[in-house]
Amino acid sequence: MRRQIFGVLFLFVLAAQAGQLPMTVKDISLMLRTGYSVDAVTQEVARRYFADTLDAEKETSIRNAGASDELVAALKNGKYSLDPKQMAEAQQKIVGLERRRVVDAEISRSLNPTLRTQKRSASPTISGGNNIQELLKGDLVSFHNGALAHFDDESLESKKLIGFYFSAHWCGPCRKFTPQLVDFYNRVAPQHPEFEIVFVSDDRSQPAMETYMREANMPWPAIDFQKLAGKDAIKKYAGSGIPCLVVVDAKGNVVSDSFAGKQYRGPQKVLSDLDAIFSGKLAPQVTAAN
Repeated sequence: MRRQIFGVLFLFVLAAQAGQLPMTVKDISLMLRTGYSVDAVTQEVARRYFADTLDAEKETSIRNAGASDELVAALKNGKYSLDPKQMAEAQQKIVGLERRRVVDAEISRSLNPTLRTQKRSASPTISGGNNIQELLKGDLVSFHNGALAHFDDESLESKKLIGFYFSAHWCGPCRKFTPQLVDFYNRVAPQHPEFEIVFVSDDRSQPAMETYMREANMPWPAIDFQKLAGKDAIKKYAGSGIPCLVVVDAKGNVVSDSFAGKQYRGPQKVLSDLDAIFSGKLAPQVTAAN
């Protein structure tokens, strides 16, 4: 607890110091990845200006963090840039904060339990003989009448296929794929009540997770953000990157996966497998849980 308090205070100190300086690509990426909306980031850039260059690599970086085309275009055409003299002065001050940013990143990694620093096991297991429903009961939430509410656990008992969707609001590719998954779910779920999707958030905060669920109109439940730290048995199914969709049966056997070992096949491969299974063209091929 003391380490967490120290880490949060340290972040506030850095934010206060950096708040007097123009923004860099790292600042913009950090805000987007920690759950700030593109509008909020744009307002911050307009207030503090931009003291960086946007080459191809940096553009890819902020796009992956969730930057919109409009924000990228504004940065590239110099809408928020300083004049050369102010730019030089700002960059000198920014260099002095770089070492502190490195320390900040190390503290953030040590405090964040959702960062995947461990290799995924080839065959995820469910300990103690529990089935998937038992691991989820009491810990699911969903949006109801515009508010987050407890999800009805009884509906889990009839589920034979559950797709764990590992994703986050800060992840650009995730936000691009999620509408496809929503369309897929709305198409197949009514005809296949034995199927469910569960969102496993990789967001940095509960508000960011809730914003993501609301903006994407996620029709499926999610693991309560406060309960994620105790869901190691489920997070073992996650691959080394997101978006990641993994479908398991009621006993935890993997039916379809975005990853084949270390190879990333993508969640679209899982949707194709599910379509084939639901149409009867493909029998579920499971990887047995140990």
